[in-house]
Amino acid sequence: MTRMRIVLEATSLLGRRTGVGQYTGHLLDELPAALGRAGVAADVAVTTWTARGGALHDLPAGVRQVGPRVPARALRTAWTRTDRPHVETLVGRCDVMHGTNFVSPPTRRAREVVTVHDLTYEEHRSTVSADSLAYRTLVVRALRRGAHVVTPSRAVADAVRDFYDLPDEQVTPTPLGVDPQWFTPPAPAPAGRLDLPDDYVLFVGSLDPRKNLPRLVEAFERVRAGRRDAPALVLAGPAGRDETLRARPGVHLTGWLDDADLRRVVAGARALALPSIDEGFGLPALEALASGRPVLAADIPALREVSGPYATYVDPHDTDAVAEGLERVLQADDGPTDRQARRAHAARWTWGACADATVAVYMRTD
Repeated sequence: MTRMRIVLEATSLLGRRTGVGQYTGHLLDELPAALGRAGVAADVAVTTWTARGGALHDLPAGVRQVGPRVPARALRTAWTRTDRPHVETLVGRCDVMHGTNFVSPPTRRAREVVTVHDLTYEEHRSTVSADSLAYRTLVVRALRRGAHVVTPSRAVADAVRDFYDLPDEQVTPTPLGVDPQWFTPPAPAPAGRLDLPDDYVLFVGSLDPRKNLPRLVEAFERVRAGRRDAPALVLAGPAGRDETLRARPGVHLTGWLDDADLRRVVAGARALALPSIDEGFGLPALEALASGRPVLAADIPALREVSGPYATYVDPHDTDAVAEGLERVLQADDGPTDRQARRAHAARWTWGACADATVAVYMRTD
């Protein structure tokens, strides 16, 4: 039997993992089992695009890192203008090349698959970097070559089809999952180590403008001004390192948290707030629900899809609406039955299902 060779771009696994890194890492972890379930004999490899190099550690058994040290910016600049270099020049023969972070490199014969996480680079251009704006060209060039698009949610799949006028069969949602560890109550951190207030609403995310943090902080201050018992606002993730926010009354920064500490902080929150202007999926909301916590979410398609009836929804463009939503989520029912219902909803989303859907795309012949 001829074995397939599948290569995934995994630069996002270098350093601390953001949302794309979490997606790529979990997909890689689940691929061997998903390929087995599909009855597919395949060799899986990963490549990174960085001049600094950097070995990837803790790859699944049998997964190899391949390819030379090549600066990502140089490759992307070349690929915005030409279909050279082919990816086979960098990683050798392959049957499927999966660009996990918007960029699908041109191939000689391999099937191109590209993950488009959202359309921020088109719909919110003023909020993204020059590197991200290059996706406007790179994605179009890949689509013209016939690349198959996978997305983290059905909401993004619909948006991509509409924006690029693509046929249904060229776009496949492969919804993300939640790590099973989120469903197990974490052990408390040693007293005082995380220096958290007793009562707090939590934000987990970056300082990306689409995350809408300034409006959340302003809405929080309005709530705090109106009630003496208002909880604190704790910022985690990249936003938890922004010292400019430390001086705001009632705002606490965690710094960067490892996975175990993040689960502790989420589990201890009164609620999680995610008032983003745009999201491709909204993994922090799903992880909070898996922890049994109430969620305040922006009323946008991806968060509606992921959180279902288990979130308090607000207009993310209206500070008054966000403040009112905070008041409502602080009063949300939070007994054992409510927490179990949130966990049961979150349990429907698994990384195994994400990998199964992705393997089905790899195996398509159209």
